[in-house]
Amino acid sequence: MQNDEALYIAIGIIGATVMQHNLYLHSALVQTRKIEHTDAGIKQAIKFNRIDSTIALNIAFLVNAAILILAATVFFTTGNSQVAAIKDAHQLLAPLLGSSIAPKLFAIALIAAGQSSTITGTLAGQIIMEGYLQLRINPWARRLLTRLLAIIPALIVILIYGEEEIDALLVLSQVILSLQLGFAIIPLIHFVSDKKKMGNFAINNITKIAAWIIAAILISLNLKMLFNEVLGIFGQEALIPKILVIGFGAGFIALLAYVIIHPLITKNKEVASIKIHPEINMMKELTAPAFNKIAIALDFSENDEKLIAYAIGQGNKNSQYFLIHVVESASAIILGKDSNDYETQKDSERLESYVQQLAKLGLTAKGLLGFKNRAEEIVKLVKKSEADMLIVGAHRHTGLKDILYGETVNTVRHELQIPILIVNI
Repeated sequence: MQNDEALYIAIGIIGATVMQHNLYLHSALVQTRKIEHTDAGIKQAIKFNRIDSTIALNIAFLVNAAILILAATVFFTTGNSQVAAIKDAHQLLAPLLGSSIAPKLFAIALIAAGQSSTITGTLAGQIIMEGYLQLRINPWARRLLTRLLAIIPALIVILIYGEEEIDALLVLSQVILSLQLGFAIIPLIHFVSDKKKMGNFAINNITKIAAWIIAAILISLNLKMLFNEVLGIFGQEALIPKILVIGFGAGFIALLAYVIIHPLITKNKEVASIKIHPEINMMKELTAPAFNKIAIALDFSENDEKLIAYAIGQGNKNSQYFLIHVVESASAIILGKDSNDYETQKDSERLESYVQQLAKLGLTAKGLLGFKNRAEEIVKLVKKSEADMLIVGAHRHTGLKDILYGETVNTVRHELQIPILIVNI
């Protein structure tokens, strides 16, 4: 490296191109192919994965190289060596090259690179969360979390320092990626070198030596860059930055030493495999539950008959049925159980009619009228009746209709501990 700045930029390029999470991603992708679990099948999967990885990484390399060569050719040779920001490069490409296509291609390349990084980061995060941590969350929540982790630091820098520091933040994020590479590469080398774990697929001595040399060069460059940055901080009078840098540096080196030494110490120890599911237990004698108090949430539509029929199907000769309906008129919302408007009267009459019809069938039933909030009232009346099962209808509307008509089923099922039979109507 000619100087400290060149080293800093070079390490950033390494971090941006390789990215430590892609090592986990590629290791997982090789297992996704449907193959025969023989030596020949595994070799074929590794072959295809090697082709995928080589193409992907070389395309990334070519994009980075193209951007660098473009910058060097267009700006340096024309005497515009002061251009260091992406927005300046984008604005000056057209007048310097005499083409309006160049800045557009430049922007497309950056967007493509950003999308590629985002996709691989999200996929790798999913693999690590579901594999190592055994933590499964909704894809939208994982995507939101990864986006926020990327966007929030940028917003903080913009708010504090202005947009002038965005490019410095971009390079710093890539440098941090490179600093983390050692913590992914070293365990990977330990793992693939272990003949006990890998069997016939353990790497040979030549590959092992080459891997350790590459890791040593990368780590030494990272340490040199870190040391250069520390010297710059120590030239200042402020005490807190020095303490933070010393603590970070010491922690970085200690963790690096642990990653290198720990696998060697525990090499012969048996490590329990990650369990995707609990141990299978033999099923004991199964007893079908008997539901003696069944609540039915009715909306007084043509679907009521269907809901009541399902409830009878779940009950027995001793079952008691609680017919629940919630009045949602303006009077009911304001006055609650003191409401006596036309809708309340008619709802009460219909509920009593249902009770009488079930009585003629030899079934015991009781009507429960609720007011105001539909979901809250259903939960309250089910608990009050001490029902051991709830029958509720689902209208299967989503999105905007959930906002317009309200979402009842999910709210109710989260609040109740009893079995809930959801009937699509």
